[in-house]
Amino acid sequence: MQIFVTGASGWIGSAAVAELLESGHHVVGLARSDTSAERLEAAGAAVQRGDLTDPANLAAAAARSDGVLHLGFQHDVAWRGDFVQAAANERAAVEAMGAALAGSDRPFVLASGMIGLARGRPATEDEGLAATAQVRNNPAGLRAATALLALSLRGIGVRSRVLRFPPTVHGDGDHGFIRTLVQLARERGVAAYVGEGTNRWAAVHRSDAARLARLALESAPAGSVLHAVADEGVALHVIAETMARHLELPTASLSPAQAVEHFGHLGHFVGLDSASTASSTRALLGWEPKGPSLLEDLEADHYYRHVP
Repeated sequence: MQIFVTGASGWIGSAAVAELLESGHHVVGLARSDTSAERLEAAGAAVQRGDLTDPANLAAAAARSDGVLHLGFQHDVAWRGDFVQAAANERAAVEAMGAALAGSDRPFVLASGMIGLARGRPATEDEGLAATAQVRNNPAGLRAATALLALSLRGIGVRSRVLRFPPTVHGDGDHGFIRTLVQLARERGVAAYVGEGTNRWAAVHRSDAARLARLALESAPAGSVLHAVADEGVALHVIAETMARHLELPTASLSPAQAVEHFGHLGHFVGLDSASTASSTRALLGWEPKGPSLLEDLEADHYYRHVP
């Protein structure tokens, strides 16, 4: 199949592109810069120039494809404080690509998140979207609303699925959540957590996330909600203690107010419980994680070696 991939040069996207190519698919990746285009071409993919703010361009690329893997999201815009705009652009992109695929029975996979889903126990695939979407002007609510929109594309003849990723997609080369925690610990001289640090974060290795993205595109039934989860939940104090041991730093418990100052834009998220399961996903697609666990990755040296 010819697969159009947004976010194709990103952390998960570049691994998904490699996974798709190795499985015999032809990949067209969205690239907004010369550097991204060169990386895609070097990997063996074709390039569609543009970005997520041009729905017409996205629709044209989707119309020429046999399926769409929509991994892109404007995280840079969101972290600058304009999450509402980033979410609006994502919604417009989904609407445009969905319309381009209407009546074709072609697959569309939307990447989404699972922050805020847990309610004292690990969140499952069949809960959270509708309730979370009702939380107005909230990052989790805005993305959940777009996920519901994607699932509704079934009604116009699109085999749509939602693939929810945990906050931590880890591995050698990660520049995301865990890398940021390591950088902050080194800069501030302490590995911190909020309260008792018993809140849990689900996690998955990048290679397993990429394989599940391919399986979601190839095999998942229309209307599926899938979870890319290997570790159902690792307590934040355990993450902090592991980093502290490698960095030879102390740990510290922070109040919610202190967390905002210490962690910056992550301050409102690090204290949330984000444990999730993937039992239904594993049973549906036969997906079994094979990569290192989060703690195994944290025991390796690459998170500390890559920090200046």
